[in-house]
Amino acid sequence: MIRRVLITGGSGFIGTNLVDFFTCAGAVVLNVDHSPPKKPEHSPHWRGVDLLKHDALRTTVEDFAPTHVLHFAARTDLNGRDVSKYAANVEGVTNLLAALSRVQSIERVVFASSRMVCRIGYQPRDEADYCPNTVYGQSKVEAERIIRAARLNVPWLIVRPTSIWGPWFEAPYKQFFLSIARGRYFHVGENSVRKSFGYVGNLVHQVDRLLTAPEELFDRKVLYLADYLPLEVRDWAERIRREAGERPIRTIPYRVAKTAALVGDAVERTGWKRVPLTSFRLDNLLTEMVYDTRPLEEIVGPLPYSLDEGTARTVAWLRERGEIQRE
Repeated sequence: MIRRVLITGGSGFIGTNLVDFFTCAGAVVLNVDHSPPKKPEHSPHWRGVDLLKHDALRTTVEDFAPTHVLHFAARTDLNGRDVSKYAANVEGVTNLLAALSRVQSIERVVFASSRMVCRIGYQPRDEADYCPNTVYGQSKVEAERIIRAARLNVPWLIVRPTSIWGPWFEAPYKQFFLSIARGRYFHVGENSVRKSFGYVGNLVHQVDRLLTAPEELFDRKVLYLADYLPLEVRDWAERIRREAGERPIRTIPYRVAKTAALVGDAVERTGWKRVPLTSFRLDNLLTEMVYDTRPLEEIVGPLPYSLDEGTARTVAWLRERGEIQRE
């Protein structure tokens, strides 16, 4: 049977990769997004529907009659001052659940939340233990609670992507690659910092495998999506540097970076949204972020891309777009 896959947010970073993957796999794909696709060849699969427009969303979902739903639409920036600014993440989930409840063809639903339902460094006691330190993270907490309370009568899964990178990404990890490739990146201090990051090619593979996993391993579970082995930030930066053909990365003392971050904090308070370094970003960079991916690995098995392969593919994509000079 040919799968009919509805992807909300299919014009975004992860969504673009999901549309690529499932169309190439032979599925019938519908991208529901208020923004047009990043790739022109995805246009036939796109419907310009806003999740906040309840009637239009319901009609679109009913007409498409999906077998599988991947909900990845969200406002993901950290600039909103209160949860009401993230209506797509909260009210949008409510509207989607109402639309899905009217469709009989659905076999499985994956809801994308975020690792930011807990601040970096916080170890939750269970999947309903939250500790966000951003308004965006709080909006995702609200969304998870809405999903659990809805009692959807088909198997569903909540996934929490960690920090995902790769082709079609934007801030902050695109800037990380570009700053290294352009010789503007500095290591901070000498400490080794491990992170559970994920290459987007591995993430879409994980999502695909989860859709066919035994129901008892899927239904009403919460899984973090990341590469199984945490990367070490200094090592990863050096891999990017070598792939981009850039000179060795220099190291600056922590106190120098902290001073720069405090200056960034002051600049950010003036309203500038793209400050290169703030205390928030510096703390995130230097705090270990390791998640238990063993439950995910037991379901999905080996991943298709190594860290070196994902890095090489990402640098090649940036070169193709003219954002990194060709060697």
